[in-house]
Amino acid sequence: MHRLTNRHILIGITGGIAAYKAAELTRLFKGVGAEVRVVLTDAGAEFITPLTLQALSGNPVHQSLLDPEAEQGMGHIELARWADLIIVAPATADFMARFAGGMANDLLTTLCLATDAPIALAPAMNQAMWRDPRTQQNLETLLSQGVNIFGPGSGEQACGDTGPGRMIDPTDILASCANLIANGPLNEKSVVITAGPTREAIDPVRFISNHSSGKMGFELASAAAKAGANVTLIAGPVSLPTPKGVRRVDVESAEQMLEAALVASEQADIFIGAAAVADYRPQLVAEQKIKKGAEEVMEILLTKNPDIIATIAGQPERPLMIGFAAETENLVEYARSKLVRKGLDLVIANDVSQADIGFNADQNEVILVGPNGELPLPKAGKSELAEQLISHISQLMD
Repeated sequence: MHRLTNRHILIGITGGIAAYKAAELTRLFKGVGAEVRVVLTDAGAEFITPLTLQALSGNPVHQSLLDPEAEQGMGHIELARWADLIIVAPATADFMARFAGGMANDLLTTLCLATDAPIALAPAMNQAMWRDPRTQQNLETLLSQGVNIFGPGSGEQACGDTGPGRMIDPTDILASCANLIANGPLNEKSVVITAGPTREAIDPVRFISNHSSGKMGFELASAAAKAGANVTLIAGPVSLPTPKGVRRVDVESAEQMLEAALVASEQADIFIGAAAVADYRPQLVAEQKIKKGAEEVMEILLTKNPDIIATIAGQPERPLMIGFAAETENLVEYARSKLVRKGLDLVIANDVSQADIGFNADQNEVILVGPNGELPLPKAGKSELAEQLISHISQLMD
């Protein structure tokens, strides 16, 4: 999987002749599996049409800062939050000056000021404009603010001049964006995470399950993607949006989760079993809904489900294995037993008897149980805790 697969890429296009190359750049991003949205300035629309970019990106093109229809769905703040990366290509001298000055007088500059995502510019202008001291001063300002600059190249220009100022090739921009977005401690690593509950059918309308919300596993997937990993999230039945940059596989039962996990883990570097997998399933599943009868007691014969994490850990070429232990008592004792019995490298233990942490809660508190001891991590939001856990797990790869 390409490191830009499933990433949210926002392409800004300003008013230069190199705007025509943005069509090829859009196609390249889509070709590696990225989600692409385009913001076109008024000047950019003089060089390339919104219809072309809409056809290539598969999404409506955004142009107006005060578009009332955009505000109802994805307004400028929502669009800024959506992006994993903003690349402005071409970036004209005018755009660089306005952005360096902190102006927000159109949609593109507003997005660049409102986002927390990395920003990159691919400058394109006449060689004299590029060499102008004011442009160079704006360049230094942008670099000092953490803005990434790709190019420009040097060569013959549309105006007939020769020199620096050409926008670099779209394939080079794509490669630079890939390097920029995946620079974390898990760069190039393949991570498989299971999350949520499983449902074990009794009949077509009833099932056995548990209270797992999947929040912790989804936050781990998000944190691993931010750390540069290629993440596959195998999710049980939960109502959560797919994290940015994550490939999601939806399953229902433990057997389905095992099948997906076996396939996904073949090339994995890390496997994190955060799912609350049902230990047992009904031995027989009724083909039709079971009707309530006169009997006071109904018996359902259960059979043991496959142990997903132990199965993966038992593979000849296994990844680094991280398990979870959701317990209501003897937390460390049960977690250490799981570590040894299943051949894991680390167990993340949490007490689900406490209502303010664990299942369905927005916070969690865990103890890391490894071969050499325990490390408590204090209560924190699941997003913050996930980043701490990914940091600890990445250190086990060293």
